[in-house]
Amino acid sequence: MFFLKEAEGIKDFLIDARRHVHQYPGISGREFRTSEFVADRLREIGVDEVYEGFGRTTGVVGVIKGSGCKTVALRADMDALPVKEETGKPYASKVEGVMHACGHDTHVAMVLGAAKLLVKIKDRLNGNVKLIFQPCEERQDCRGARKLIKAGVLNDVDVIFGIHVYPELETGKVASCPGAVLASADVFSIKVFGKGTHASKPHMGIDTVLVASQIVNTLHHIVSRKVDPIDPAVLTIGMIKGGEAENIIPEVVELKGTVRTLNEDVRKKIPVWMEEALEGITAAYGGKYEFNYEEGTPPLINDEETALFAIEELVKILGREKFVYLQKPSMGGEDFAEYLNFIPGVYLRLGTGNRAKGTLFPLHNSKFDVDEDALPVGAGVLSHLAFSWLEKKS
Repeated sequence: MFFLKEAEGIKDFLIDARRHVHQYPGISGREFRTSEFVADRLREIGVDEVYEGFGRTTGVVGVIKGSGCKTVALRADMDALPVKEETGKPYASKVEGVMHACGHDTHVAMVLGAAKLLVKIKDRLNGNVKLIFQPCEERQDCRGARKLIKAGVLNDVDVIFGIHVYPELETGKVASCPGAVLASADVFSIKVFGKGTHASKPHMGIDTVLVASQIVNTLHHIVSRKVDPIDPAVLTIGMIKGGEAENIIPEVVELKGTVRTLNEDVRKKIPVWMEEALEGITAAYGGKYEFNYEEGTPPLINDEETALFAIEELVKILGREKFVYLQKPSMGGEDFAEYLNFIPGVYLRLGTGNRAKGTLFPLHNSKFDVDEDALPVGAGVLSHLAFSWLEKKS
């Protein structure tokens, strides 16, 4: 209970940090102001080592040095989204068209808060705590976690903990489980090439719109007819673009979408099945295609031993009524999964939903906001898990 009580004592610090980051958001790869703010706060707190520009990114890494050789990492993502904020709050984004609509501002604040609490008891730490402030979680093309890992951020780390706000969960509750929590998140693009012609003479051309329509229909059948029903998978086409006028069959139609699954074997097979379908359909109509499939974040799988440790500790400090055992994974994706491919760790969900305060809007919504009463809970939980894990493993 020590850390939760202490975290309540720094609530103003947590709120001020969160609101500052919220007002000056940076999209993926351009979190310059947030990085500077984080580095300054870490130094003010008294963190032993602070590294800016880690891995030639906007990432910031801090290290609190204890007396042992083990190291726990706490990770916060920092990037915002290209969303115009519509909350009307006094601390709303001051950057036009950019908003912390996924709660990364709160993640930064909570890890800063955990750092503040842990520095106070540094002489009692049976090891070190590494604080990872990561850029580029939202965009797969800049791969924040992978860049930091490649630069060596995990070289001396034994375990990692991460937390994400969750409006579907009541404020102050924390959820997790061993095993699968989130799905892989891959992206694809398809270009269909045909022969343009007048709408009155479709026989003179190769109708790319018709071919694209057949592709959409067939690709959606991959999950229902190729994947074992007990293996969760979802293929979604979110964009289809082609043509400039109602009376012209266009030369090219483009499609884009995502594929998500919890099974790595299924993940490898889906693009193969997709290409087989594309070959058959385009050949049947005399067209051609271009297919690009890019693997994004892998499935996020909590380490079983570490998760059971975390659950035991969370029940101990929060009470059983405040801990929620996740019954099923989400098909969303998160690049915290990249860290778990190298070291054990646990990803937590922190409830921020409060109907009276209007914080039930979903993630990535222009009216998304968090109940700031959850901030001390998040900071307290992270600092407790870091301290307790080092104590257990020393």
